[in-house]
Amino acid sequence: MRISAADRLTPQFFRFLAVGVLNTLFGQGVCAALFLAGLHPQISLLLATISGILFNFQSIGWLVFRDKGCLLPFVACYGVTYAVNALALGLLIRVGLSPIVAQSCLILPVAVLTFVLSRKYVFGAGDRGTRSDHAARE
Repeated sequence: MRISAADRLTPQFFRFLAVGVLNTLFGQGVCAALFLAGLHPQISLLLATISGILFNFQSIGWLVFRDKGCLLPFVACYGVTYAVNALALGLLIRVGLSPIVAQSCLILPVAVLTFVLSRKYVFGAGDRGTRSDHAARE
């Protein structure tokens, strides 16, 4: 029996959200600590992103997609999410939000972007399921 892409997506997306809580706590904690330590918001975001890439690669790969993935495309996807996040952070700060509040407002949109890019380009085979799911069927 073949499982449809939609059937695989739902539990996978819920695992992504659950792991996202852990990853968000880690990333936001690093970012906030750096903000509070006096670093420029963009430098804080860059350093939090770098540490988050390494942490998230492991947690998303193993706990969400059940796939070891490949670090280089993951880094590229995070480059895209970093650029989008940095631009949006700058805009929100310019309209008067504090860096911590501004970054908190960006959690959900950046998380969705991360899931879509990770699913499509890093872990597994997109609509065909993860590599390990695909291999198990063969």
